[in-house]
Amino acid sequence: MLFELKANKVATMKNDLLSGLTVALALVPEAVAFAFVAGVEPLVGLYAAFMVGLITAAIGGRPGMISGATGALAVVMVTLVADHGVQYLFATVVLMGIIQVLAGALKLGKFIRMVPHPVMLGFVNGLAIVIFLAQLGQFGVEGETGWLSGTFMEDSVIDIAWMQGGELGMMLGLVALTMAIIHFLPKLTKAVPSSLAAILVVSLLVIGLDLDTRTVGDVAGIAGGLPEFSVPMVPLSMETLLIILPYSLILAAIGLIESLLTLRMVDEITETHGSSNRECMGQGVANIVTGFFGGMGGCAMIGQSMINVNSGGRGRLSGISAALFLLAFILVASSLIEQIPVAALIGVMFIVVIGTFEWSSFRIMRKVPGGDAFVLVLVSVVTVLTDLAVAVIIGVIVSALIFAWEHAKQIQIEKKEDREGSSVYKVHGPLFFGSTTHFLEQFSPKDDNNDVVIDFADSRVCDHSGLEAIDTLAERYTKAGRNLHLLHLSQDCQKLLKKAGSMVEVNVIEDPKYFVATNA
Repeated sequence: MLFELKANKVATMKNDLLSGLTVALALVPEAVAFAFVAGVEPLVGLYAAFMVGLITAAIGGRPGMISGATGALAVVMVTLVADHGVQYLFATVVLMGIIQVLAGALKLGKFIRMVPHPVMLGFVNGLAIVIFLAQLGQFGVEGETGWLSGTFMEDSVIDIAWMQGGELGMMLGLVALTMAIIHFLPKLTKAVPSSLAAILVVSLLVIGLDLDTRTVGDVAGIAGGLPEFSVPMVPLSMETLLIILPYSLILAAIGLIESLLTLRMVDEITETHGSSNRECMGQGVANIVTGFFGGMGGCAMIGQSMINVNSGGRGRLSGISAALFLLAFILVASSLIEQIPVAALIGVMFIVVIGTFEWSSFRIMRKVPGGDAFVLVLVSVVTVLTDLAVAVIIGVIVSALIFAWEHAKQIQIEKKEDREGSSVYKVHGPLFFGSTTHFLEQFSPKDDNNDVVIDFADSRVCDHSGLEAIDTLAERYTKAGRNLHLLHLSQDCQKLLKKAGSMVEVNVIEDPKYFVATNA
């Protein structure tokens, strides 16, 4: 592969500080853009990037991961802001944080382990495509387009009035130069993160030669003061709660899903392990504080996290320094930051896209099971067309259905007659909701002998559907006038069976001991 994200194996203060500066430079236009998407002032996005980034870096569960305002959350916020105003957004962010803290306290972060690997690959590929599409907005004519939001459908690149002629050539040339520096500089020296060096070189080139190209200042001004504490100005009533609660739940879910999946990705790249429950707590505390200081809330940012890792940022200092550098830009260095050409930041993000996308997924598509390949593509497409949370939920559901379908085929029924003239069935494989239909089709009560034995020694009843199938079978044999004997079922099965419970023959020594998943 031409470009590849390679994590520095050694965490140093110098690497963390320099990578933090690189991340802070790239944070500015994205935070401003996502604020526009949400329908709020640029400083609301910048304050969120500063506070969420600082707090999660300090107390979160994944050193080296970067958090801030994101497009995935912004596209949910826009309706709330339009209908009720920014103060309701701040209240929603506070409640969102409380929900996330509760998720961490209840140790719900462990459920991210249930996300299958094909879903993870689809998430990575989908977000890489989203990041790429988000950069294309800057190739539009100034005043007619802005930085694209987190989804393709929200602001389609098809509707952009594209740059023409020399303006487009200048932008493309600077992007290519940025990417070339990032790729080739590490072959000469690793003393300075290549992304930071590329931004500085391209910026000095544009300023020194007075090149006419779009800069950060053309996107929005970033000058401001320190964020101030303020309780959201909303009525303390049940009506307010009913307005903000649905948004808070959705934002909390999206924020945690994106953060925990990004955590897993950084874990794999750095070959270390973060704490998912601690990350839930960190995200929650960060959003609570942000809501009281006029920020739009946020979560982990896969693009910025990859920039940080690729630049050598491994410790908590990298995220903390990125947040503090960003605050410094807002307070004292806004005039300098606004001179950075947007092309340099686009080049950095294009390198992130190339390094983030799992190119190996094309090679393995024909080697993995068809169901896994389908899920990978499905999650990638849904991530681009809608948002991350929907894509992951759909991916997990489809993976579960494919798993159930495949395991439904594993149940086998073996039939024979014993010396006493009884019809004996031996069940092999799990009996659950996916296999009950095939299970019932294997029995013929009218054709069997008067005495029928069903042996579950090589099977296990997994859920309520399995119990219902056995009860249905017992009812059929009773109507057919046959004597049914059920062997090697657990004591829990016997208690839960309604019609077949009396037909279970108990063998304390041989009977298995397990519980059935049911609400009964």
